[in-house]
Amino acid sequence: MQPVLPKRISRIIWRAIMEFSMLSPGDRCLVGLSGGKDSAFLLYALAALQRKAPFRFDLAAATIDPMFDPDFPAERLQALCEQLGVPFFLEQSNLAELAFASSRQNPCSRCAYFRRGALNRIATREGYSRLALAHHHDDAVETFLMGIFYNGQLQTFTPVTKQDNTGLLVIRPLIYLRESQIRATRRFFDWEPIPSCCPIDGKTSRSAVKGLLKTLEKENPAVFGNVSAAMRLPLEKIKLWPPQLSREAMQEKYRAVVDAQEKSFET
Repeated sequence: MQPVLPKRISRIIWRAIMEFSMLSPGDRCLVGLSGGKDSAFLLYALAALQRKAPFRFDLAAATIDPMFDPDFPAERLQALCEQLGVPFFLEQSNLAELAFASSRQNPCSRCAYFRRGALNRIATREGYSRLALAHHHDDAVETFLMGIFYNGQLQTFTPVTKQDNTGLLVIRPLIYLRESQIRATRRFFDWEPIPSCCPIDGKTSRSAVKGLLKTLEKENPAVFGNVSAAMRLPLEKIKLWPPQLSREAMQEKYRAVVDAQEKSFET
């Protein structure tokens, strides 16, 4: 297989790689490959870019079998890697049990945490300096809104994250691509995604936010772009309420008002 990207898609991915310094000469990049449309396309895209990049970097892929399904089709992923000429690593991790072991924690967060840990171990063990994940622009905007709706926080993941304990750089080269653009790549990358075997797939908070955004975009096509722009506002331009005062601080303010009132009577 000779991977080829349309120029427009190639430019968008290269923009992210260069803007956020995701790759540099001599880097060894490991792609987290689940078999879904996003991760499979990320591997294909990086393999295509590797052939025409102005510098050399190594590429490999790693898959974590979550053990939800005893018939997990790892052989399909290995075949894809062989066609693209990249090394392939496979590791089993009982995410099916680990993700749902605690009733107090979000199973999606736990699953992502343990999956990432397994990928980190492979990258460190095999000497890779970059871990490439397939998050796209829709994922970033959805995460931003999920933080507001479900956690009361203004946050999302960043295009590049450095792990202090390992020195590994986590990169997201698809960060400027919309999900619809990745779906459209079926025209030149005919990959049948491996279906998710997660028992709560499609029933998560992310699914709800994705549906909400889709509805709002139909009513106002500018909605997605506006939320995306809000994620990059400089801190000095963000106008929010001040933090809520503690009970002790409120008592101090009340005492100060009472003291001022008493002093006014004395005069």
